[in-house]
Amino acid sequence: MFSRLLGLMSSDIAIDLGTANTLVYVKGRGIVLDEPSVVAMTEARGRGKQTLAVGHEAKRMVGRTPGSITAIRPLRDGVIADFESAEEMIKHFIRKVHNRGSWFSPQIVICVPSGSTAVERRAIQESAESAGARKVYLIEEPMAAAIGAGLAVTEPSGSMIVDIGGGTTEVAVVSLGGLVNARSVRMGGDQMDEAIMAYVKRHYSLMIGESSAERIKIELGAASMPPDGGDGPLRSVKGRDVITGVPREITISQAQVAEALEMPVHEIIEAVQGVLENTPPELAADIVEKGIVLSGGGALLARLDEVLREATGLPVIVAENPLSCVALGTGRALEEINTLKSVLSTMY
Repeated sequence: MFSRLLGLMSSDIAIDLGTANTLVYVKGRGIVLDEPSVVAMTEARGRGKQTLAVGHEAKRMVGRTPGSITAIRPLRDGVIADFESAEEMIKHFIRKVHNRGSWFSPQIVICVPSGSTAVERRAIQESAESAGARKVYLIEEPMAAAIGAGLAVTEPSGSMIVDIGGGTTEVAVVSLGGLVNARSVRMGGDQMDEAIMAYVKRHYSLMIGESSAERIKIELGAASMPPDGGDGPLRSVKGRDVITGVPREITISQAQVAEALEMPVHEIIEAVQGVLENTPPELAADIVEKGIVLSGGGALLARLDEVLREATGLPVIVAENPLSCVALGTGRALEEINTLKSVLSTMY
């Protein structure tokens, strides 16, 4: 009875706790927050660690902080790597969207990678509970992405979703409200950034930061060489010379970025092919008809749909709102919690 009363007075929320960004969906209002999953902490003498900034403000500090301040990304490969900062981040975002007295505890639905372990799932659930949730439900990322992309996940028909996030790529065949076949690979936007950083260091002896690599990926990123066989668009990038230690600027082309991303793209293709190989024939027939749906930030990588189409021989469609698919799907599971209860789980 008391729990039901709290439900009436609090705004239940759904969280897409991503490696790169965290999106928060409030019941009845939709997505109200989209901020980087970054926490800046400072070591206060005699008081331990203190949270200095969260989200956009903290991300601006990455790579620019003095020794006393640390900019932390609490999630790595889609799961919590730093429990304390993750809890602070979740608390901050809940307070930011809730705007009520601290005793009004929301019910929370959080998405988790399909390949996460029981220990990793418990860490996510406990972080949300410590942040003030009265009840926490978990939903697997590919299921949330499929719901957010508008796929009929509860029908006896196969649908295939490929969600390329910051830390993981989730590939799954969904039918009757469950994951028939799924694969989670630790390959996403972060690994693409690292591949670009390694390429620039190898070919130009130039060290560039994560932010510079991410900007190159967004502006020039492509899954294959430019169709005209040329270099494609060019962009300048600044960094530190590995040999002299002096700041320097170079120009990089889309063809070079495509070359740098060859291995990450190949891993994504392999994951898709692996799931297709183990899909029951009846569901495979449905996928031939419907095609593969791409979601997540990685779905925006130029020509990725063409490369996957060529590798699988199947139609490949990019979801309408690829960046918001998981958050929208998690939100819909919250809104329709009674009809979509089969896609949710809890550790207790």
